[in-house]
Amino acid sequence: MFRRVPRDEAFYGLLGRTAAHTLAAARELPALLGATSDAERKAVAKAIADLEGAGDAATHEVIRSATAAFLTPFDRADLITLARALDNCLDQIELAADLVRLHRLSTFPPRVGRQVDTILRMSELTVEAMPRLRSPESLADFWIEINRLENMGDKAHRKLTVEILEEYATDPITALRLLLVVEALEAAINAFETVADTIEGIAVKES
Repeated sequence: MFRRVPRDEAFYGLLGRTAAHTLAAARELPALLGATSDAERKAVAKAIADLEGAGDAATHEVIRSATAAFLTPFDRADLITLARALDNCLDQIELAADLVRLHRLSTFPPRVGRQVDTILRMSELTVEAMPRLRSPESLADFWIEINRLENMGDKAHRKLTVEILEEYATDPITALRLLLVVEALEAAINAFETVADTIEGIAVKES
């Protein structure tokens, strides 16, 4: 019988690195919301942008390695899809941070902080999930909790949109600026659900 060629363990490390960069970026968001000057906002946004760049590098390495490898930990296309889904989480966090900086926003409705809390928790869960990708079928608790958080985020997002439109009815420019940030944060929450759904799909194929 032929021995199976060992699968490349480096992929797990690269995916874990992207997830770690995402968590680091999420941890910067409370400081961004609490910034009291343009200089503070710029510094936090720059830190998040640097993390996004590092995440991009790890994602590109996954894609290059997956293309060149004889064997991958699981389906090659799924591996690339997962890498890109993780990268999109970080992209959306960076977008939200840059919008806060560009629009010089300093005051946010409380529900924006709850969006940030949700992103932070999703980031933590995703980092914890990466080492367990060796047995994707064991990650049901991960994708169930991510989906639960995303559903909660959807409901909060709808309420937040109404609150902003009502509170800033006489200041539509500020309302628009806030809504741009809120939509980017919502996109980040949705991006984590895509990661969870991708992992669930991998688990089904590998089982």
